[in-house]
Amino acid sequence: MERRDFIKISAITGATAALDSCGQPDVQLIRFIPEEELMPGVATWKPSICTLCPAGCGTLVKVMDGDAEVIRNGTLGIMKMGLAKKIEGNPKHPISQGKLCPRGQAMLQVTYHPDRIKGPLKRTGPRGSGQFQEISWDDAIKELVAKLQELQAAKQQASLSFLTNPLRGQRRELIERFLSTYGAPPAIAFEVFDEAVLRRANELSFGRPQVPTYDLARANYVIGFGADFLGTWNSPVAQAVAFGKMRQGRPGQRTKFVMVEPRLSQTGANADEWIPARPGSEGILALGLAHVIMKEKLHTGAAAGRAGSLIEGWSSGLAAYSPQEIAPRTGVTAEVITRLARELAAHTPAVALIGGAPLATPDGLARALAVNALNALLDSVEKPGGVLFTPQPPMAQPQPATTRHPESIAERLGLLAPKDSRETPPVAALLLDQANPVFGLGDAWKIRDALQRIPFIASFGNFLDDTSVFADLVLPDHSPLESWVDSTPEAGAQHAVVSIAAPAVRPLHNTRAMLDVLLDVAHRLGGPVADALPWKTYEEALKTGAKALQALPGSLAAKDSDEFWNKLLAQGGWWSTEIRPAPARPPETRQRFAPVGAARADHKEDSPFCFLLCASPLLSDGSLAHLPWLQETPDPLSTAMWSSWVEINTKTAERLGIKQGDQVEVESQHGKLQAPALINPGIAPDVIAMPVGQGHTNYTRYASGRGANPISILAPMVVPETGSLAWAATRVKITKVGEGKLALFGAELREHPHEHR
Repeated sequence: MERRDFIKISAITGATAALDSCGQPDVQLIRFIPEEELMPGVATWKPSICTLCPAGCGTLVKVMDGDAEVIRNGTLGIMKMGLAKKIEGNPKHPISQGKLCPRGQAMLQVTYHPDRIKGPLKRTGPRGSGQFQEISWDDAIKELVAKLQELQAAKQQASLSFLTNPLRGQRRELIERFLSTYGAPPAIAFEVFDEAVLRRANELSFGRPQVPTYDLARANYVIGFGADFLGTWNSPVAQAVAFGKMRQGRPGQRTKFVMVEPRLSQTGANADEWIPARPGSEGILALGLAHVIMKEKLHTGAAAGRAGSLIEGWSSGLAAYSPQEIAPRTGVTAEVITRLARELAAHTPAVALIGGAPLATPDGLARALAVNALNALLDSVEKPGGVLFTPQPPMAQPQPATTRHPESIAERLGLLAPKDSRETPPVAALLLDQANPVFGLGDAWKIRDALQRIPFIASFGNFLDDTSVFADLVLPDHSPLESWVDSTPEAGAQHAVVSIAAPAVRPLHNTRAMLDVLLDVAHRLGGPVADALPWKTYEEALKTGAKALQALPGSLAAKDSDEFWNKLLAQGGWWSTEIRPAPARPPETRQRFAPVGAARADHKEDSPFCFLLCASPLLSDGSLAHLPWLQETPDPLSTAMWSSWVEINTKTAERLGIKQGDQVEVESQHGKLQAPALINPGIAPDVIAMPVGQGHTNYTRYASGRGANPISILAPMVVPETGSLAWAATRVKITKVGEGKLALFGAELREHPHEHR
């Protein structure tokens, strides 16, 4: 699909024009008077923020004049206005540093998508049918306020739930203020590839409940355990920039990079050495490396301190993790384990990363703690070339912890018995903001059934997706380019960062910023809710919150708050190298942990394969499947596009009589799906892998009914210590069912050089 076909901008002269729209009869469009002064043919680059993943990359948006279809006062017409033409990384921004991934560049399509919701909707058909009618904003907000007032009158404010994607910065602050003063429980933030396990491990090991920033640029040796840091994991743009500096930024010096994983990832393809260890053995391997380092006195075990004290057997030198003992359990030879340990110790600063699938099983926390202890043993924590933690500056009031896991959602929606006898009452009203648990949780969680039972659901999304199609009321948000946006990145930079950006373009449709709607609702409710949210707009709230930054060390020089605000907006945010991380939290447990290997659900003889989900480098967790530029871009490794596929090892496929493109059925104890096979020599023989992204039942013309959703057949398991989804803990069987169709841009995958090691 070409850009000119997607961004529907018509060069039209005169007062009216007739356009043909999707095969419908000609519609007379009014030409509106421009709302802004424009310089014809001159591009302006405006700072903004990518909101398509949690990394918070700073961007620049190229804006030029042009004609566009817009809705003003309920009327469709043509207006000359500033239009976003391209998005690039902001060179001044500490996270993106002038770079941007394909997902960030495709954010342009959110604004110009033909299936955007163009105004408020009210359900007219059965719930989930997708039958809605347009209503006015006044009617929509009145209906939402009436429902909230009804709960207040019945003293049932606690029956309101707010389900959202992960929140940070001022957006989170305003939502939490609204909920707490109204009397509702905190928002439940849901994401498929949750990092709660890594945060918890870092809290226990180092006193820092935060995803880390890795100083790859200054490391001399890097070993990764499942963390696809050049693909989708953590802050991929910042990590890719640091990786480039690591490889080429120091003439005459080349850092060695080793990747340990059961399936070759985009990151693994860039490694000097790729080690296909058995799934679930990553923690055991990390402790095997630590054992060699301590036994050969390359570093003393006492150096690991708090992190080492959490590991069972650490004080005695981890005798149970000798290379000879763990080689059969990991699939890595004793010679390789010993060599890697010696290389790590000899090339400090060295750093180990763990993330993704190794942490998404019931014993994932023990694996993260094992890698943390290895880093502490190497003296790589909060040191150059090692594990760092991005300082978190204040914007407003301290932000309370927000639950992020499926058990919270299931308990809140009445699918599980609450663990706490003081549980809140059943949900009477549910607010949705960019969260899609119908797609992101397996069918075993029965989220659809729960949504059918909730009396009232309102969505703020700008697209109808698998979850928001169940809403009674839709109050569509602006696109990120039409909104005020802010971000406080958790990781990716070595100094404090607060990104704030004004709208790059004016709204095309009859949409409103979600936080502006929330502030309007608060004022109509009155009382403590209105008092806690005194601002008329989100812009005002951001400007008030930013005042706290001006007094911090290293801030932009300005004579007053207005000048500071203008400089902040011109730069794209605020950042300072003089802010230090908060003091580490004291130890809170004497429990000892030990990785036990692969802990998988439904481990039966008829389910011989570990089922490995992969975050798509393009479609992410499925939330970007509606963007056609990403659908049509070939996957970096397989070159597949517009489809789902099942990856299977070459020798395993030969044994089962499966050939490239054959239609196969993957079945767990909780469901089955079909997709074409992709023969992959870079995957372990006992692993079946599928990328996440496709399989939406309702998500615009580009994603609905396309491919299969591997999340749908997952076992309903969680990591016990955090409650996060154990998405790598399901076992499956695979069967050939016929001929399939596999769309590949390039040639089929060839034999990987490590296949016969």
